[in-house]
Formats: sequence, C-alpha cells, structure tokens
Amino acid sequence: MPEMSSVFPHPDHDHGVCVSETLARAEEACGERGVRLTPLRRRVLEALAASHAPLGAYDIVEKLRKSKEPAPAMSVYRALDFLVTEGLAHRIESKNAFLACTHGHDTGDIVLFMLCDRCGTVAEVTSTALGRDLAQAAKSASFSPKAPVLEVSGLCGRCMERGVRRKVS
Repeated sequence: MPEMSSVFPHPDHDHGVCVSETLARAEEACGERGVRLTPLRRRVLEALAASHAPLGAYDIVEKLRKSKEPAPAMSVYRALDFLVTEGLAHRIESKNAFLACTHGHDTGDIVLFMLCDRCGTVAEVTSTALGRDLAQAAKSASFSPKAPVLEVSGLCGRCMERGVRRKVS
C-alpha cells in the first residue's frame, strides 16, 4: 500500500494532468473492452477527474450546464452507471456521490477510500492484504461480496496539520 501522505493530492497540483491521465486510461480500457466512451460519458468522467471530492449526479449536471454543454440528469445517471460498471468511476456510498477511478484494480484487491471530513478530498488506495482478509472472512461466513470497497472517514494530513478539529455529524 502506498505511503498515506502521498495518496492525497497536493492542493497546488495540476488537475489537468489528473484529467488527461484519467481520460487516456478510460479510452484505452474502453478500446480493449470494445465499448464506447461517448462524448457525454467522456464529459462526465472529465468532471469527476477534475475533482478530488465526490460529486453527485446533480453536481455534474450543474457543471455541464455551466460549461455550455448541458445534459439531462437521466443521461448523466446513465453515463455514471456505465463508468461504474466499466471500473472507470466509483460510487461513494456514504456520500451518494461518484469519484473517477485513479487506477485499475487487481482481482482480489480491496479498494479503500479515505474521505476527509473537513476538506472533502478522497484518497483511493488498494490493498491485497485487506482483500485477502475480506475474502477469508466472507468464505468462512459463506458469503460472496459484490463490491469489495471500504470507506473510512477522518482527516487528511493537511487538515490535521492545520489543527482542524473533526466535524461532529
């Protein structure tokens, strides 16, 4: 697992790089799988990749409206369904929102999302060890997990350094 401080993006990093790398990875993945990254799917993924905080479908609709390329909510939901199904985006259940997938995942890995309660940034990491433990626990319970994802809320390093107290829900 990568060092935790390196998985949260620096506030001054170039979002353009995030967007271009995510879109290039998506184009390649769609080409390999024989599925289409339509213009709307691409714009939705681009909106997700430009944000390191989860976005709801209506947040994306608003971003598209502001970019002079509006899309109805149902079309955005269909695009999000495609992106999640193809492993190009993740649904953050606790936020009822979505996040661009930052990298591919190996079978057996568990995806761990660390959600900062203060700034809203989300870091995505994978863990083979957690995946192995989850698989063993599921097997012993005669259970077949659908989506091995773990969400953990807390404070990122920058927010801790600023001395920000944890929000009370």
